Amino acid sequence: MGAGAFGTALGIALAKTGASVTLWARSPGHATEMSDLRLNRAYLSGARFPETLTVTSEIDALSESKTILLAIPLQQLRNALTTYTLPSVPLVACCKGIELSTGLGPCGIIREIKPAATNAILTGPSFADDIAIGRPTALTLACQDPAIGAVLQDQLTTPTLRLYRTTDTIGAELGGALKNVMGIACGAVIGAGLGDSARAATLTRGFAEMQRIGAIFHARTDTLAGLSGLGDLVLTCSSDLSRNYRLGFSLGRGEGFDCKITVEGAATAKAMSEIARERKLDLPITETVTRLVEGSTTITDAIETLMTRPLKEE
Repeated sequence: MGAGAFGTALGIALAKTGASVTLWARSPGHATEMSDLRLNRAYLSGARFPETLTVTSEIDALSESKTILLAIPLQQLRNALTTYTLPSVPLVACCKGIELSTGLGPCGIIREIKPAATNAILTGPSFADDIAIGRPTALTLACQDPAIGAVLQDQLTTPTLRLYRTTDTIGAELGGALKNVMGIACGAVIGAGLGDSARAATLTRGFAEMQRIGAIFHARTDTLAGLSGLGDLVLTCSSDLSRNYRLGFSLGRGEGFDCKITVEGAATAKAMSEIARERKLDLPITETVTRLVEGSTTITDAIETLMTRPLKEE
C-alpha cells in the first residue's frame, strides 16, 4: 500500500519469488501508467515488474490480502488508515519517523487507529533501487507478537532480502526515525566542507543521542546497535542516495532543496525536539538540525554552538 520507490521495490522483490502481490497506488492515473508500462517511471524507473505483481488504485483489491505493507510516508499514515477500510490482517509499517501531532511512531499510529490489527515494522539500511534489482539487503522486522513475527519473517524473506526478527518495536521505530535526523546533520557537515573527521564525530555523537532517547522510551540497546539503528545510521550518514543526507548537504552549502521530496528527518527532528524539551533531554544535534531546517540558525552559528559546548566525559 503505497507506490513510491520503497513500496514498489518491496512489491517487486516479493513478486520475484512467484508470490501474488498487489501494489496499491492512491492515484488512478499513476496505477494505470504503471500497469501499462510494467514499471514505476515516476519513482523507480530501473526495475520492471514481475508478472505476479498487480497494480491497482482500488482499495477493495486489498480485501483478500494476507498481509499489508504500509509504504506510506509517516506524516500521511494516520490519514490513510483513517480514510481506507482495510481487512483484519497484520499491518506492517514500512515508513520511518515520528508523527508531529502526537509524537508516535508508525506502530503507535497503527495501534491507535487499528487496535484490533497486529502491527509490525520493517526497517533497516536499504535503498529502494538495491531491493528492486536484487542486491543483497538485510532488514529488521519488529513485531510484539513473537509467533506472528515469525510467520511474517518467513513470508517476507526472499533470496536477496534477509529479515532479522525482534519484538522490540519501540527500538526499531526510534532507530529508523532518529537516524534520519543524524543523516541531515552529517550531510550538513559535508556540505559545509568540514570533512570526514567531523562527519565521523557527528555520526558517533548522534548515535549517543539515539541511545539516550532509546533509554527514556525503554528501547533495547541491542536493537539500536543493530540493523534498524546503527546499520541504518551508517548508510544514511554516508551516502548521497539518502534524501535526508542530501537535504543536510544543501543546508550546509546554503542552497535550496526540492520541497516535493519527502524528507522524514526534518519532521522527526522537530517532533523529537519538542519531546526533549518536555522531558528535559539534552539533544544538541537534534536541536541543531531542527533550527537549521527551520532557518533559525546558520551552519556557521550551528558549528560554533556545538564546538563551544561545555567539556564533558564521553
